[in-house]
Amino acid sequence: MDIKTKAEIREKFKHATKRLVLLDYDGTLVNYTSLPETAKLPADITKILIKLIQIPQTEIFIITGRGSADIDRFLNHIPINIIAEHGAIMKEEGSWKNQIYANDSWKEKIIPIMNQITSECPDSFIEEKGFSIAWHYRNTKPELGYQYSRELIHLLKKVNNSFGLKILDGNKVVEILSNGTGKGIAVKKLFAADKFDFVLSIGDDATDEEMFEYFLPYSRAVTIKVGEGRTHAKYKLHSINEVESLLNQLSG
Repeated sequence: MDIKTKAEIREKFKHATKRLVLLDYDGTLVNYTSLPETAKLPADITKILIKLIQIPQTEIFIITGRGSADIDRFLNHIPINIIAEHGAIMKEEGSWKNQIYANDSWKEKIIPIMNQITSECPDSFIEEKGFSIAWHYRNTKPELGYQYSRELIHLLKKVNNSFGLKILDGNKVVEILSNGTGKGIAVKKLFAADKFDFVLSIGDDATDEEMFEYFLPYSRAVTIKVGEGRTHAKYKLHSINEVESLLNQLSG
């Protein structure tokens, strides 16, 4: 993204009458860490988010695949809206509410498969959430982790016919979640509930592509992918530092 584009985004943001800002967490606002529980929001970005929240007619949402209790530990010092577990649960005005009502009986079939892969792939681990289960391989040897992630996806697809679940192939994580969830579905509900004339959506992962794809027809939506790779986003930023710089310019 060049200087001219950033200036145009600032002008659109400044002159909008109702703004919606959607920010992924890991890989967008904080760097990935070997242990997810250590990915604390930096103080500088915290200050920027607080400034953005205080701008009239501006709704800010952190939209993440993390569980509600997990993301709340990092953000409960900020009066910010949160969409967790890819849209399955949402926090607005300090209160969490389920967005779907799913039967989690499928977990009994899925967890043994994930346990099998975890036992075979050193340094991988499972994270169970309310509406999903994630298998993380960030700490494994890259070739080995990728190999086992392909095997896990293959095994999950074989049993998924019985459940109709969604399998997400993310950034060194494979996640299976209740059908009817996804960042695309979540932002569709938000967008339909109000009249926004400016949308900013930033994310780095394959899970954010649903969000970018939903906003493709809307010229007033600015979608940004952080990092390299193919994307439905209109623009790219190379790093979290560049995200911080852009948000700081918007908050001023």
